Amino acid sequence: MKLTVHHRTSYRYSGPVSLERHVIRLHPRTDASIRLIDYDLSIDPAPQIHSDNLDPEGNVITHAWFEGETEHLTIEARAIVDTLVTDPFRYLIAEPDRALPYAYAPDFARRLEQFRLPPDAAPVSVRALALDAAHESKRNQATYARVLATMIQERMTVIGRESGEAQSAEVTLATGEGACRDLAVLFVDCCRSMGLAARFVSGYCYTGDTAHPADLHAWGEVFLRGGGWRGYDPSQGLAVADRHIALAAAAEPAAAAPVTGSYRGDGITHELTTEVDITAGA
Repeated sequence: MKLTVHHRTSYRYSGPVSLERHVIRLHPRTDASIRLIDYDLSIDPAPQIHSDNLDPEGNVITHAWFEGETEHLTIEARAIVDTLVTDPFRYLIAEPDRALPYAYAPDFARRLEQFRLPPDAAPVSVRALALDAAHESKRNQATYARVLATMIQERMTVIGRESGEAQSAEVTLATGEGACRDLAVLFVDCCRSMGLAARFVSGYCYTGDTAHPADLHAWGEVFLRGGGWRGYDPSQGLAVADRHIALAAAAEPAAAAPVTGSYRGDGITHELTTEVDITAGA
């Protein structure tokens, strides 16, 4: 599916500020599931220096350094992509008979260490949900993530929360609600508590719903031997396919945030607005 994304992030400051270095993660990920056709990033005020590179997780990021003072910062990204996965279950699991909790072979365990948890490291409430999903999936690693995503979607209430860090899985379970990034953290932690490597993903989801504007989105990915990294969206209770566009993936949500940075200015406050528009077709 060909999708065009226009994403505008605007900061308005109550007075002149000096901008510190900003890290921008708005470049769509390019892999077997997404082909990037075009991408353009504009920043106002223009940074003194900017550079594009890869972070430790392989995400394309832009570093921007500024000089002087400003009362605004606008970051605008435009991208055209082809999303290629129409069947998210087209793969074969290696070691399909190995039940949960899963134990990777030593070489894979070392490579995936930052995406895993030690045994019993997750809070009790998280382990309880993870065990519920494991029981319902008959401890089958191939179906566990799908069952877990559906279970989270059914048990939790999705709310809008425009700003703020992702809350802990424990808080989400205690309140019974969370934004998409909160449910993604819950999904990731439950996967890890069953021995599976999992990571947080930020990006977009095309819904085709013209009555409601698009927005940034978040979901989780779990690593399955034979299937690689597979995405699951607990906000919608489904496997990720051709309607999702990944921007960045990381072990922790902060390392996948679309924009991070700070400013200097005594007593200054700021207002943040974001606009996301996604259209389908040529």
